[in-house]
Amino acid sequence: MPKYHDELDAVLRALADPTRRAVVERLAKSPAVVSELAAPFSMALPSLMQHLRVLEDAGVVTSEKHGRVRTVSLRPGALDVLHVWLGEQRTPAEHQADQLGIHLTRTNPEGH
Repeated sequence: MPKYHDELDAVLRALADPTRRAVVERLAKSPAVVSELAAPFSMALPSLMQHLRVLEDAGVVTSEKHGRVRTVSLRPGALDVLHVWLGEQRTPAEHQADQLGIHLTRTNPEGH
């Protein structure tokens, strides 16, 4: 079993919740303060903070506190482990189809 599975498991657990996935989608656009992240959800701020803590513990997000304002950011490369694992799950047929597509594009770039 590859050594990155602990990290992968943590990321998958963190992303298993739809609220946390929505937060990650929002943070993919730009960092945000906690109050901005909380706005679309009908939950108490401590509940959202718990979701952020799960994401931070999994290494998906980072946060910085300046005075009373906490800014949350998507950690660069945080989802790379997921991307690698998904790539490993591709079947040989899918890989061959990709290679064929690349070859055809190179040999006939105009698509005729």
